[in-house]
Amino acid sequence: MAALMSWLPSLPYPPEQDGYWSPNYVVTSYAAEIINTLTNLLFMYLASKGIRNYPMQLVDELSMIYTTCLMCFATFSYGRSLKYSTILAIGLVSLALFVTLYYHHIQDPAFHQNVYALLTAIVLFRAMYMMEVAIRPRFKSEERKSLNPRPDRAVEAVRRREDQRDEEILSTMWKMIASGLSIFLGGFLLWHLDNEYCSKVKKWRHEIGMPWGFVLEGHGWWHLMTGTGAYFYIVWGIWLRHCLNYRHDEYELYWPNWATMPEVVKAHRRANGATKKNL
Repeated sequence: MAALMSWLPSLPYPPEQDGYWSPNYVVTSYAAEIINTLTNLLFMYLASKGIRNYPMQLVDELSMIYTTCLMCFATFSYGRSLKYSTILAIGLVSLALFVTLYYHHIQDPAFHQNVYALLTAIVLFRAMYMMEVAIRPRFKSEERKSLNPRPDRAVEAVRRREDQRDEEILSTMWKMIASGLSIFLGGFLLWHLDNEYCSKVKKWRHEIGMPWGFVLEGHGWWHLMTGTGAYFYIVWGIWLRHCLNYRHDEYELYWPNWATMPEVVKAHRRANGATKKNL
């Protein structure tokens, strides 16, 4: 290969440096690894193109629709047949494509907001329904009861213990839902108020000055609070999935107080000093 390319004009590489697989700053002092820099120019081009084109803003917003469609598939396909899941996937992909094309056509933020709110509500209410039907003792179907890998279904004490455990789990799950939803909707409210009273809030920020004016950035609170609310939903979904798979005793929620973030952990962590949420 070297012989074939020897006729091309070229510059010699500098001596190798110990500890580096390739020398840095070979071509210019402004780029340590020139190939990494050049291969990332494409993303710089896309960013510059997006800044100058409003439709690229739609891509940022549409990712919320795509993510919610994935959550919708995960929620509605649980325990279903491959045929059902395939049809559901095709339907959701078609829906996402329709929303993308129609939103690009009308470029009305209200359309995106309404679709996102509707999809989120559908996923949330479906997950709530699954939680109640699968976990609350009086709502469990005979089919689900028969699938429970209880060591001895004839032992009444075991059934009572499981029913009490499930009631406690449901109580904590509803607290998680209320907390996450309140934080999420609170962020949405602040974002809406920031849009509605933009000029007034901007005036207040300039009067207060930096960095205190940053506290009045409603869009920033929207990011923080909706992200936190979404985290609550994800943790709840993980815990719910374990319960749907009859793994109640293998995993538990670690949420010692309201000032901490909940997480699902192996049940044996309790023996190491962790405590379950009991608010």
